[in-house]
Amino acid sequence: MITVRHSAVLPLTYPLERISPLSRLLFFDIETTGFSGDTSFVYLIGCAYYSEGEWHLIQWFADSPNAEPELLDAFFSFLQNYSILIHFNGDRFDIPFLLKRCRHLGLPYDFSAVQSLDIYRKIQPYRSLLGLESMKQKAIEQFLGIYRKDLYNGGQLIEVYFQYLQDKNPLLYDMLILHNKEDLEGMPLILPILSYCDILEGPFSLQNQEVQQVCDIFGSPESRLVLSYESPFDAPSDWQTTGGPFFLEGTKNRLSCTVSLTAGELKRFYSDYKDYYYLPQEDYAVHKSVGEFVDRSARKKASPSTCYTRHSGVFLPQPRPCSLPVFKMSYKDKAAFLSYSPQLFEDPEFALGYLKGVLAFLCPKGGF
Repeated sequence: MITVRHSAVLPLTYPLERISPLSRLLFFDIETTGFSGDTSFVYLIGCAYYSEGEWHLIQWFADSPNAEPELLDAFFSFLQNYSILIHFNGDRFDIPFLLKRCRHLGLPYDFSAVQSLDIYRKIQPYRSLLGLESMKQKAIEQFLGIYRKDLYNGGQLIEVYFQYLQDKNPLLYDMLILHNKEDLEGMPLILPILSYCDILEGPFSLQNQEVQQVCDIFGSPESRLVLSYESPFDAPSDWQTTGGPFFLEGTKNRLSCTVSLTAGELKRFYSDYKDYYYLPQEDYAVHKSVGEFVDRSARKKASPSTCYTRHSGVFLPQPRPCSLPVFKMSYKDKAAFLSYSPQLFEDPEFALGYLKGVLAFLCPKGGF
């Protein structure tokens, strides 16, 4: 086994102190001879760590197939000094692969003593909200405005490694070490994607609400409510998404939520319909305590679809159920509304809850 140590200058792209003190963090990446830990082995493990005021890289390289146990011994011994392991898609590949190799070789190692921070897994629930084309590292880099040219990928280097085992060509060795080194040094470049997690999972405060009069695509006038929220965190790039009556636009620490308002008449339905009479001539329902005084010929038992009262006003789309009176156009209509007034959003709890509801509507996997 060959051990390589380098000093490193990692770009400060994200405040890592939000995660943990730097001395507890360890970045890692592995290179393998295949995709299955049952039939392949690991030949290179690289780590980036912070010590004595600067970043360092350490790599363990299996210069022969028999060196894998020594490589794993060295990595897991080093891992004992850290409590948080940072990686990209390591929960799905790197960590299970290493565990399989340990079991295959009879080595007693696992990751139970460290916390895993998978950048891929952390951002995956917000893919649709951020409009990411895919969850590949290249797609995330492009979303962040990062454009790197990788001459080789891990799969292409498998053949290079086996060729190195045959002739021990130092040029091939340098190529393998450099690829892993560049992957480690490039990992911090995508860390800013975690800022979106910080924003979406953190607190918001409503700064302003404004009703705007605009025209739709057909030239008809309509009203829109623009809610301006603020986060304690900044996003590295602007982003936007839309769905149904909602449009979100993020710029740095500001999040604008634009909602189409509905003006006119809607129906408020009551779930306890057995306690109501429906009055066909008036086209609304009344409670039986009142309906008893209405002529029998002018009333009938209410059903779920006829147990409503009619209300006129300006209505706000409801992203998810709430305790306030709910209005619909018809009983089977999935779209539900609230009666809008500016006073609604003067309650900070309601203002935050409404935004979380919009986020949940646009991104069901986000756990809002």
